[in-house]
Amino acid sequence: PDQFRIYGMVAGVNLQRLAAQIVEFAPRVVSVKNEKDVSRLRRLLNGQQVEILWGEGGAAQIASAVEVDVVLAAIVGGAGLLPTLTGVNAGKEIALANKEALVMAGELFLNAAKKKGVRLLPVDSEHSAIFQCLQGNRREEVDKLILTASGGPFLKTPLKQLNRVTVAQALKHPNWKMGRKITIDSATMMNKGLEVVEARWVFQMEPE
Repeated sequence: PDQFRIYGMVAGVNLQRLAAQIVEFAPRVVSVKNEKDVSRLRRLLNGQQVEILWGEGGAAQIASAVEVDVVLAAIVGGAGLLPTLTGVNAGKEIALANKEALVMAGELFLNAAKKKGVRLLPVDSEHSAIFQCLQGNRREEVDKLILTASGGPFLKTPLKQLNRVTVAQALKHPNWKMGRKITIDSATMMNKGLEVVEARWVFQMEPE
């Protein structure tokens, strides 16, 4: 806290948690998903002063604000695409925790980042670890990247039994508590496929 401060925050519909974070971090502006939640959030704040925006436009406005140096992009799914790209086009450094932006528009993001001279810094698990390992090394010395996987609930399940697993079994991840979609994507390895696409753009390596 003595080295940086939070200028703005973007949230979905968990207004109770956002209100607590506003009290703790005192941002100058926040944005919620729905316009109808603006007044509800205001009531939860008990007089705490903060500008409240809403929707995709509100998130993009915060990401491109003059006062912002670094955008932590962590909005889940496609909803984070436009605000994050707006931050890139505004010349902000992007700490990227949303893989969907690169899965959907990797080439677009890379071209915009190069044009604006900004860095896309992966801060989420595997890609952050690879990024850190590559610091101080030359790109041409890298032959391949290895993405690790926990294995999820089916790590030791024989392949011939996988066609009989249930949704309930897939939702029982042994290590993490995540939303239903992310948990299923993890159990089916779909999430790992998305991470391959993300790595292709973050580290500019061909999938082969």
